[in-house]
Amino acid sequence: MATLFDFKLVFSQIPELLKYLPITLELSIISMVLGIVLGLILAIVKIREIPVLKQIATFYISLIRGTPILVQLYIAYFGIPMFFKWLSIRNGTEYQPADISGFVYAVIALGINTSAFNAEIIRAALLSVGEGQIEAASALGMTYLQTLRRIILPEAITVALPSLGNSFISVIKGTSLAFTCAVVEMTAQGKILGGRNYRYFEVYVSLAIIYWAITIIIEQALKYFEKKLAIPEQVANYVPESEEKA
Repeated sequence: MATLFDFKLVFSQIPELLKYLPITLELSIISMVLGIVLGLILAIVKIREIPVLKQIATFYISLIRGTPILVQLYIAYFGIPMFFKWLSIRNGTEYQPADISGFVYAVIALGINTSAFNAEIIRAALLSVGEGQIEAASALGMTYLQTLRRIILPEAITVALPSLGNSFISVIKGTSLAFTCAVVEMTAQGKILGGRNYRYFEVYVSLAIIYWAITIIIEQALKYFEKKLAIPEQVANYVPESEEKA
């Protein structure tokens, strides 16, 4: 009689799943970088209240945050090729399908998804910088971009880092849906392994252990960087203990 749950199988198939960890991490890192860049642009547009662009950014953020990532992955995978096909038909040229990897579509979808969430995180961090510092930089003749690079971003990153770290963890977990774009990462490989012996439950437990371990490692790394980037509070009216007693 077959055992109900095979503990040995859970740990024996982890090495096989870890072979696809580089694909998961590569997909996560590229998507996160794209999400931060787009999120920064969206945040600046909203803070500067640029006409028209602000309304577009608000609509974009609302749309992306209000739709499931799975739907966005399907739209990217099937919608982008359809868009290029429509362009070729409109221009009267013969449509030739582009040989684009599903990895690219997954990066686009995950990057766009995380950008909408990162935009609000970054916007809040940028607004946390004191207005007096920005005005002082302007008085010194700095442009907004110079002020952003030299003053605002260095201070804002310490505020945004914990939330961006959580966003990165969400992206890593979101890569488990990249199989919809024909990307074989850890979860997709888990489905393949489960299909061989029909031990899907053990496979998903193995995946849960791996994702949990990755999350713990990232959390510890974030704590380390938070301590490194933290600016020690300076007490203006500090009185030495000996003088206070005197």
